Amino acid sequence: MSIVLIFKSDASRWQELLVKKLPDEVIEVHPKVKDKNAVRFALCWKPEKDVLQQYKNLEVVQSLGAGVDHILDTQTLDNKTKLTRLVDTNLSNDMWEYLLVAVLQYIKNFPRYQNDQRNKTWDPHRYKTIRETHVSIMGLGKIGEFVAKKFVELGFTVSGWSVTKKDIPGVTSYSNDELETFLNNTNILINVLPLTPSTKGILNKTVFEKLKRNAYVISVGRGDHLIENDLLESLDAGILSGAMLDVFAEEPLPKNHPFWNHPKIIITPHVASLTNFDSAIDFIVENYKRMLSNQSLLHVVSPTKGY
Repeated sequence: MSIVLIFKSDASRWQELLVKKLPDEVIEVHPKVKDKNAVRFALCWKPEKDVLQQYKNLEVVQSLGAGVDHILDTQTLDNKTKLTRLVDTNLSNDMWEYLLVAVLQYIKNFPRYQNDQRNKTWDPHRYKTIRETHVSIMGLGKIGEFVAKKFVELGFTVSGWSVTKKDIPGVTSYSNDELETFLNNTNILINVLPLTPSTKGILNKTVFEKLKRNAYVISVGRGDHLIENDLLESLDAGILSGAMLDVFAEEPLPKNHPFWNHPKIIITPHVASLTNFDSAIDFIVENYKRMLSNQSLLHVVSPTKGY
C-alpha cells in the first residue's frame, strides 16, 4: 500500500512532510512509482490529463486545494474512487483578509488615486463608508459563509447567493433561481463560487448590467467564471467602475493580455489564499487514516455537482 503525489509543480516539500507524519508508509512522487497497483491514495494538484488511469486501485483522490475542477476537468474517476477537497480554516481567514483589503481600497478610492498619482492629478473624490456599502457574495460554501459573516460583523450590508438559501445571521440569502434579485442594489460583487458547468462564464455582461451602476467586481473563484471581453466592455462603457482579479482562465496571465494595462483592473497572481503546509498536512493525514480504517472521509466531493 502506498501514497502517490501527482503535482504539476515540485512536490518534494509535501513528500517530506508526509514522510515525517507517516514514517511507516510508502510515499512516492509520480512518475517515479515502483508499484502503481499498490497506490490507494493520491494527493493531486493540477495533474496531467488522465494520469490517474495508471493507478488501478485508487480509493481516494485528495485535492491540494479547496477547488477540484483541476481534477474533474482532466481525469475520469470510477465509482469506487472518492474525491475529497481541502478545507482549512487558514484558507478561509486568508481569503477574508484579502477580500477585506480589496473592498476597503475600493470604497476609499485607492485605485483611482493610484492612477491619479501616475498622471500627477490632484482630484479628490467622494468615498463610501462601510455602512452605505452593499456587498454581494456569489457562493456560500465554507469560505463564502465565513467571509459573509465577517463583513456583517464590520457593518456592511451583505447578501449571498447559492444553490439553496442559507441561514446566516445578518446575511440576506438568495437561492439559485433568485439571481437577478440578488444582484440588485449591489455595490461590490464578490465571486467565491466553485467552478461547475452551471457556473462557468457566470461573470458576464448580463450579470454586470443587473448590478448598481458603477459597481465593483472582485473575483477569487476560478478564471473560467469570467467572460473576459464582457468585463472589458462593461468597464469601458461605465457599467462597472472597476475589478480586482486574482484568478484567470490562463495562468500565468499572458504578457500581451489587455488586463495588464487596463486602468480599472487590479491584478494579483492567484494569491488570495495560499495553502498552509502545517495545517494542510494534518488534514491530508487525517483523511488517509480515515481511509485505512474505513471511516467517513472529510469533505467528499460530488462528481456531478463539482463541490
